[in-house]
Amino acid sequence: MNNSQKDFINKVCYEMQYRNYSASTITTYTSLLKQIEHWTGVPIEEVTTEQLKAYLQHRIAVEKVSISLINQSISAIKILQSDILGREWEQFKIKRPRRETKMPVVLSLEEVENLISATTNVKHKAILMLAYSAGLRKTELQKIKPQAIDSKRMLVHISQGKGKKGQIFNFIPKNINIASVLLFNVPTTDLFI
Repeated sequence: MNNSQKDFINKVCYEMQYRNYSASTITTYTSLLKQIEHWTGVPIEEVTTEQLKAYLQHRIAVEKVSISLINQSISAIKILQSDILGREWEQFKIKRPRRETKMPVVLSLEEVENLISATTNVKHKAILMLAYSAGLRKTELQKIKPQAIDSKRMLVHISQGKGKKGQIFNFIPKNINIASVLLFNVPTTDLFI
């Protein structure tokens, strides 16, 4: 990869930083652009619609990558084409593949109770109960600080949830007082790390 090619990928990185994309998204998009460039054998700014479609078809049919990864590739190319190279996306537009529809796995109330009751460690039990009652993601759980728990109103404040959005969740303690376990049995910095 020569300097001018690195320049375009660096510009994509800068554009994404300017638009406040997460570091992991920036890393993923720039990596995908490098992969497209490597697979096609032409500089990333010269990749044609046909070459990109062939690359994406190969990724889907041969490598069996997820639809999500294909959409990320398309999004990375869109930023390069529209925002960096100033081209009209309609001329280059690649249609996104249809999403797979998967039914989520939903635990029954009995299964959730069995999972929680099988846990003997009080802190682990509190983590499971809080995650389930508030519907938290793993990364949201990891970022909870003791001051984020409002035990009087039974609320948990998440400052950096998915998409860097702040959210407030209700929690419903059952069998043990989650708030006291979380507030008095852990260090004052991070609750679950």
